[in-house]
Amino acid sequence: MKSLLPIALLPCLLSACAADDTRYPSLARRAVEDADFREPPATTPAPPTSDPALDARIAALLDRLKTVAAGFDRDAAAARRLVAVRGAGTTGSEPWLAAQSALAELDDWRAQTGSIAADADDLGSERAAKLLPPYPVLTAAQGKIAAEVARQGKVLDGLQGN
Repeated sequence: MKSLLPIALLPCLLSACAADDTRYPSLARRAVEDADFREPPATTPAPPTSDPALDARIAALLDRLKTVAAGFDRDAAAARRLVAVRGAGTTGSEPWLAAQSALAELDDWRAQTGSIAADADDLGSERAAKLLPPYPVLTAAQGKIAAEVARQGKVLDGLQGN
């Protein structure tokens, strides 16, 4: 009889395990646990299509740059001569005033180059606003314009003694 008591209690114990208790979440596998969270493979972007209107605007910017750079170089040669004149270092003297005027003209040329750089950046911003990929011709033009801005800055700094 004593050995039958555990067998008789077994159905009672098993029914406690089978109770529908919704206070605790199920331990069954959920769909999110099977989801793939790895990075998707990188795709190669399609090459940008040719944009004749943009190409024309870039060409116009580069033409302006060429004109401004030529004017800067012409006036830089004159400014070098004026800065080298004896007395150009004496504040308020006639040679000093002439050298300062020449440097101001060079600064104006550099400002025009900066304006061209801003216009090129605006073209890039317009493309980005339309969610278009970078345009290699524009990127190259922006690099050329930035190099000219840097070159003109070095010339001016050299003439001003910085």
